[in-house]
Amino acid sequence: MVLEGHTVAGNMVSQLPTDEEGNHIVRIGHSPDPDDAFMFHAMTNEKFPTPGYKFVHELQDIETLNQRAVNQELEVSAVSIHAYPKIAANYALMNCGASMGEGYGPMVVCKKGITIEHAKNSTIAVPGLKTSAYLGLRLAWGDVDVEVVPFDQIIPRILNGDFESGLIIHEGQLTYVEHELEVLIDLGKWWNSRTNNFPMPLGGNVVRRDLGEQAMKDITMYTKMSIEYAIANPDEALEFAKKWGRGIDDDTNRKFVTMYVNQRTIDYREDGRESIRQFISEGQEIGLIDKDFDVALIDFIGS
Repeated sequence: MVLEGHTVAGNMVSQLPTDEEGNHIVRIGHSPDPDDAFMFHAMTNEKFPTPGYKFVHELQDIETLNQRAVNQELEVSAVSIHAYPKIAANYALMNCGASMGEGYGPMVVCKKGITIEHAKNSTIAVPGLKTSAYLGLRLAWGDVDVEVVPFDQIIPRILNGDFESGLIIHEGQLTYVEHELEVLIDLGKWWNSRTNNFPMPLGGNVVRRDLGEQAMKDITMYTKMSIEYAIANPDEALEFAKKWGRGIDDDTNRKFVTMYVNQRTIDYREDGRESIRQFISEGQEIGLIDKDFDVALIDFIGS
């Protein structure tokens, strides 16, 4: 499926650079965090054959990846669901690789004694304006004042007094308790409670349309195989993933990875796909997403 009003260039996979064995080199962008590393462990370390393709991984924060997708720089990338409408003409969502909050999600945290009303009326540290966490915050709390801060600096800057509250993602959703911070809102629980118990859509994997339909299907298939390998061989994949946990222990690493890599990651399932459509539609209603984007035309490669 191609989004109405857009055209796709011809099959470009033949124009990709190749390695010495003639495999097309495909660049995959993903976040430097344990769940993404866990998903891509098997592909990174060539745990199964991928005939015709050589995958090269580029690790960057999600806000940078969102912007690189706007520029069509990578063949495959993790992106925020919030950012997807802006790149949908050039990228399709894979039906695998989802990061969805099943009763949990990004949180606004603070030191003890800060109320919700006080936080709403002060500047909140956020990890990026195109992150799904930020869209969730705006849906829940309205037009609050924010400042963009690298995700791994939000908790330290609350602790040193730069901010009274901050929106945390990645392993911060578990490690905040070590700093005696309090949760003002868990956006995953908030989204679950106000929808038909839908999981909160956070991130997804996209593949560039100009590679052609067959390449898009192949790359999605290998991505799914990588996720399935990790789930079937968790100890091996967790050891690899821990390198990107910023010092977290084994138990925290396992808990965080299993929060975001599970059967939902292999297949969004229909309620997951519907949650994405609703999340984007509500973003359109508050003006953070282009109102002309048609959620009915979102395609999920491999579904």
